[in-house]
Amino acid sequence: MLLQEHAKIVQFVSLACEVNGRKKMQKMVYILKKMNFPFVEKYELHMYGPYSEELTLRVEELCEMGFLAERFEDKGSYKQYCYQVTDEGSMFLNTAEEPRTQLSDCIERLNSKSSRFLELVSTLLFFDQLDKEQQIAKVRIVKNKLNFTEQEMDQAFEFIEELQLVSAG
Repeated sequence: MLLQEHAKIVQFVSLACEVNGRKKMQKMVYILKKMNFPFVEKYELHMYGPYSEELTLRVEELCEMGFLAERFEDKGSYKQYCYQVTDEGSMFLNTAEEPRTQLSDCIERLNSKSSRFLELVSTLLFFDQLDKEQQIAKVRIVKNKLNFTEQEMDQAFEFIEELQLVSAG
């Protein structure tokens, strides 16, 4: 199917019910990809951790096609975009392949976390070819302004292990 990759993103938002924030969506899809869910978007390391230009364009296209609704919220100190599946998007979903049963559980766990925490988790996963100490050292360099605590690092590694177990089914 031509729009299969688009359908995966609509399916992802549908399972999440709503995704609050572009950064959060980027991190969630990246982490799911690292958990071997079939997302194809290419990622590079950017200011807020792993980022995919492809995902950004795909989401814009889905909004233009009327499959996703983008709502803008002014939170005072920052602005946030929220995404939901439209009725047209729900009909479009009938064309998508059935997701692995663990996808919904993983999305729920990811969506319950803050963008800051997901930024930490996704950045650690970006360096997952290194050992734990080297991963932490890399994050301390590329994310030094965020001052992640030892406790946050431990929580991030625990969360990664938990997701690996859940996604493996």
